[in-house]
Amino acid sequence: MSVFDRIKNAIFGKAQAAPVPEPSAAPAAPQSASAPAQPASPAPAAKAPPVTEPATGAPPPAQSSPAQTGPAQTSPAQTSNADIEQILNAAVKKSGQKLDWRHSIVDLMKALGMDASMAERKELAGELGYTGDTNDSAKMNVFLHKALMKKLSENGGKVPADLLD
Repeated sequence: MSVFDRIKNAIFGKAQAAPVPEPSAAPAAPQSASAPAQPASPAPAAKAPPVTEPATGAPPPAQSSPAQTGPAQTSPAQTSNADIEQILNAAVKKSGQKLDWRHSIVDLMKALGMDASMAERKELAGELGYTGDTNDSAKMNVFLHKALMKKLSENGGKVPADLLD
């Protein structure tokens, strides 16, 4: 698993308690909607008994996968609307350390309980497309923080506006 994926999972995993019920509720409604729609249609009527009885969860996602699987896969990772500031502030508080995640990639990683070593940051730099000198840790760290905030935002995180500039 990439360093970015570990960061994303650490952040979005903590935020999934609230956003997950919404995506789960959304697929549940289409499953109910697709089950009545299938008996109404002549062709799916043959498939309706298996859908209704034993495998209620399996066939509707298979049939709804063009419309539902895309958003469902996107929902936890890309449309989680996780409040990055709230999650990281809570992580800092839980760590018991004085960490400045808003300005320091090292502190951000520490707040999440991750390895913030130079090797990990160099790996993250490669993942995020850093083309500068990885031995210039100050410049690399500034890039990493800014690129990480942008990437988290692109993946559905609610990032404070001042950290996206």
